[in-house]
Amino acid sequence: MEIRCPIIVGIISSDKILNDAYRHESDADVRERILLVRRVKAEGKNVTDVAKNELHRSRAWAYKWLKRYDIDDGLKGLKNRPRNGRPPEVPEEKLLKIRNELSEKSSGWQAKEIIDIVHKRTGVRYHEVHVYRLLHKWGFKPKVPRKRFVSTASKEEKEQFKKELKRSLIVSQKKKDSQSQF
Repeated sequence: MEIRCPIIVGIISSDKILNDAYRHESDADVRERILLVRRVKAEGKNVTDVAKNELHRSRAWAYKWLKRYDIDDGLKGLKNRPRNGRPPEVPEEKLLKIRNELSEKSSGWQAKEIIDIVHKRTGVRYHEVHVYRLLHKWGFKPKVPRKRFVSTASKEEKEQFKKELKRSLIVSQKKKDSQSQF
């Protein structure tokens, strides 16, 4: 007659599940939380020691994630939950209508024109930077690429700069050598 201890079997299977989850998780934050649970639940280490010494986190952080693990179905509780942000001032349907209107004109738009259109249709005045965010989100690209390096030097200017740099380095080296002789 074989007697099994269900607690030990549960710990071993839990340890294997935690190890597999740790190996396959791609999110670093979730991996850190799994490591916390593994150290405390499977290995029986002290919560405060693991949090402070191994993970360099606060004790409150550790207890928060252990509670989420215990209450929220284990590993699912260690994942990030979706957060509610500020609701948009303009409904998505109105923005889609504006997007469709903008895509019909092939000659392009200026940001100030789009600001005025959005303001006329919705009553909300967006900042120019936010308009550029919306355009990027909608897949629009600038018609005229931005100049990144306005004052780029020509090849001749670059060669001249290199020659002058070498000459100044040689002169400074000679000064150092002459000063070190005295």
